[in-house]
Amino acid sequence: MSGFVEKPEAVQVPGLVHLHTGKVRDLYQNATGDLIMVASDRISAYDWVLPTEIPDKGRVLTQLSLWWFDLLSDLVPNHVLGTDLPEGAPADWAGRTLVCKSLSMLPVECVARGYLTGSGLAEYRESRTVCGLALPEGLVDGSELPAPIFTPATKAAVGDHDENVPYEEVARQVGPEIAAELRQTTLSVYGRARDVARERGIILADTKFEFGMDAETLVIADEVLTPDSSRFWPAGTWKPGRPQPSFDKQYVRDWLTSPASGWDRNAEQPPPALPSEVVERTRAKYVEAYEALTGLPWT
Repeated sequence: MSGFVEKPEAVQVPGLVHLHTGKVRDLYQNATGDLIMVASDRISAYDWVLPTEIPDKGRVLTQLSLWWFDLLSDLVPNHVLGTDLPEGAPADWAGRTLVCKSLSMLPVECVARGYLTGSGLAEYRESRTVCGLALPEGLVDGSELPAPIFTPATKAAVGDHDENVPYEEVARQVGPEIAAELRQTTLSVYGRARDVARERGIILADTKFEFGMDAETLVIADEVLTPDSSRFWPAGTWKPGRPQPSFDKQYVRDWLTSPASGWDRNAEQPPPALPSEVVERTRAKYVEAYEALTGLPWT
């Protein structure tokens, strides 16, 4: 059992049709067929969407994605049409709402890895491969890879795990030409973002993208290069052989697995509410990531 502790009721807005409530985003459609994507302050951990929200999180994710979309526009088009609030939308949608082009989404999580950690590390320890790609001996948690690799995954429903798959499975699902374009674009975008982050003293260890088709054109969608979709590590504290400090929800994960939470993640019971200290520290990490990457003050 996993998913939402209590699935939120969708906000009803005249002229918009509610399509989906995800872990973080709510998706609507307007009368002209455009999608309205609203990033909430919800946070997930260990396959659960928690009962406590992180103030400003949705705004940080949205504004950081917009910053990256602009920076990457010469590499791949994106789905953003605008940021104006639909008429009648709640005031708190401001800064967290994107009006987007409706795409034919591809059923693949496009993951680029420049460093070994997470599910990639787990597979490497078993077989010295990640998604079927052979890697050198002697790598440890946090090792930089000889070159970035494309390690796709199948998309999972809320509460389920994405499953790493070999490139050949992507080609089977979407065809060899689109699969090749997905791999090339994913690695190009990762390379650009890795270099930008590195200039700012941040390691982009890995990240995932979602793509859709606009007729025959590949378009990047959803969020890009945020702390929810990426692992960002401070370069100054990087040390292979151990878990790295990160700009994300690690405070949440650490508290949930500590005795203080009283929660047993293996008992399939919903996690408890977060204490204010954990909420404040987690919010600070999201804001710190935004400011460090963009060079802009958070307002």
